Amino acid sequence: MDTAVSPASISLRQAVLDALIAGVLALIVFGPISGLVLDGYSVKNELQRPLMIAGLIMLARFLLAVLMQTAFGRHTLTRLQAGRAMQVTVASVKANRYLYWLIPLAAAAALIAPFMLTKYWLTVLILALIYVLLGLGLNIVVGLAGLLDLGYVAFYAVGAYGLALGSQYLGLGFWTALPLAALTAALFGVVLGFPVLRMHGDYLAIVTLGFGEIIRLVLNNWLDFTGGPNGASAPAPTLFGLEFTRRASDGATFHEYFGLAYNPNLRYIFTYLVLFVIVCGMIVFVTRLRQMPMGRAWEALREDEVACRSLGINHVLVKLSAFAMGAMVGGIAGVFFATYQGFVNPSSFTFFESALILAIVVLGGLGSTVGVIIAALVLTILPEMLREFAEYRVLVFGILMVLMMIWRPRGLIRLKRPAYDVEGL
Repeated sequence: MDTAVSPASISLRQAVLDALIAGVLALIVFGPISGLVLDGYSVKNELQRPLMIAGLIMLARFLLAVLMQTAFGRHTLTRLQAGRAMQVTVASVKANRYLYWLIPLAAAAALIAPFMLTKYWLTVLILALIYVLLGLGLNIVVGLAGLLDLGYVAFYAVGAYGLALGSQYLGLGFWTALPLAALTAALFGVVLGFPVLRMHGDYLAIVTLGFGEIIRLVLNNWLDFTGGPNGASAPAPTLFGLEFTRRASDGATFHEYFGLAYNPNLRYIFTYLVLFVIVCGMIVFVTRLRQMPMGRAWEALREDEVACRSLGINHVLVKLSAFAMGAMVGGIAGVFFATYQGFVNPSSFTFFESALILAIVVLGGLGSTVGVIIAALVLTILPEMLREFAEYRVLVFGILMVLMMIWRPRGLIRLKRPAYDVEGL
């Protein structure tokens, strides 16, 4: 079959028109952003940058318009549209066999990494694992249960301030505050879940957004208790009472007890290793939970709440359990954030954090654990590697979101049902 396309069948006029429209839109978007630069109290005109960007976009749009009129372009577009129509696929047994050697290799590399990296990159990895934990927690609420939560950062703040204020007023340490902060965050999740039991979609998103802002404003304005904008200090983690400081405030230090030379990275290495174990345990927990009746109920609620209730499933319990489980994971992540940073204040828990965590879940794939992990690592490590383009971080982030919604609306990793080998039965 001849799939060649004659030059006459390609409309160059339409391609040029599409390129001109794309160029005009690019100038409208990029002109004020990159063409007008603040220089003290004056505005410097640097329109050559948006003009260059618009020219590149026009060229790319022209080539894309020509490509889409060829047989190869139409075939590619048909495949992409067919892929978007598929909601859930079933994984074959043989397709998952590569995980048996890939997972141990990834775990070994992750365990070796903290001993090979500098302090800076070690802290970046810790932050990346914290966002992996946050993505896994929000994935329970949004990806599995289908409840759009724009105030998830509130549970993150509850966990962080649980460690800081618990240490300040009750003398709690890292290991004591970890389960208590998780339970407190889960309680806050239930408190949020009750008023929104009958809400869906945009209304649910607005209420949860308001909840997140209420928590931040309370932390910011309750000066006598939380310290307000000044924040509160958080204690460093210890191992059986051994501190990772140069000199111990109470007891002994880790390096003195074991007769080692003092290394300021020991604290971060220990935090990373504990966090890595918690993340691995949470991955196993969420994966197993999806296969249990509770996880099946969450997915049934996500697909159709009316059908879910008609089958006799208690939708109140299902929603509250999703909010509580997701909030619990967020509280654990908050404890690690506080002990990693050594200090917390309300400016760390803004709406942008909630949007970033939600973007991790959406980009990774709703309900996909592997996709959430990949997206969290990319969105936290990649900006640090591209520090020269820090001023365009939010712009690139928005473009990435738009492209993902067009070409991969189900995320990087599509949700797959597990397959079972029935050979020999």
